[in-house]
Amino acid sequence: MITKRYQAAGWRSRPSVSRALGVVCAVAAAGLLTGCGGNDTGDSATASPSAEPLQAQATSPSPTDASPASPTAASPSPSDSRLTEDQAERKAIVPKVKIGWDKALDTAVRKVPDAKPVSVELDGPADKPAWKAEVATADGTAHTVRVDAVTGTADQARTDSDQDPDDKRELADLLKKATVTPQQAVRTATDKTKGTVTSVGLGDTDQGAPKWSVDVVTTDNWNKTTYDIDAANRKILREHMDRD
Repeated sequence: MITKRYQAAGWRSRPSVSRALGVVCAVAAAGLLTGCGGNDTGDSATASPSAEPLQAQATSPSPTDASPASPTAASPSPSDSRLTEDQAERKAIVPKVKIGWDKALDTAVRKVPDAKPVSVELDGPADKPAWKAEVATADGTAHTVRVDAVTGTADQARTDSDQDPDDKRELADLLKKATVTPQQAVRTATDKTKGTVTSVGLGDTDQGAPKWSVDVVTTDNWNKTTYDIDAANRKILREHMDRD
């Protein structure tokens, strides 16, 4: 079972200093060319023993001397070297997905007679992404179905053998109380944050009320935002952005 959501209360930029250094070097070079020594003469002599190379550098700046801060700041997506492990994993998996969460969950529901959706979550590896869906019958018996996220092919449903009678009663109760569909919950989340849905799961609040948790990944920075949405009235109970 991919997620036991119903059993619990609940898938970064640095300022650049190269521009400042470039300004200091340009000022030092201008001082030497105009003959204005000052107290920094010793440091200038150490950095550049001859004024002639400095003059050549000042008159013909190399394109590589330009500060890299501007293109980096203008780019909407962080480079791979600056991605966290989780961000890199999302970047590797999400673009490969051809079958959305909703189709995967519908496929799982059709695999089990009289079942209702409980959760669906995108999983790797990157070369074979899959949706792990969970559905349940009215008595709270949970079944998991793996759906290929590229082809839509589904495995046979498997009954959750870890459930005890209390687990089944709790899940059955949540399913009865949840009047908001997962589709409605996702619409509420994506109205707030545009992106790719990677997880939807039924759970409960600290007070025992049903809620849907929706994960939305934004593909410009590969951050994940989780929304907890009241499964009775669609109110947003919590919003959390995971930048890791």
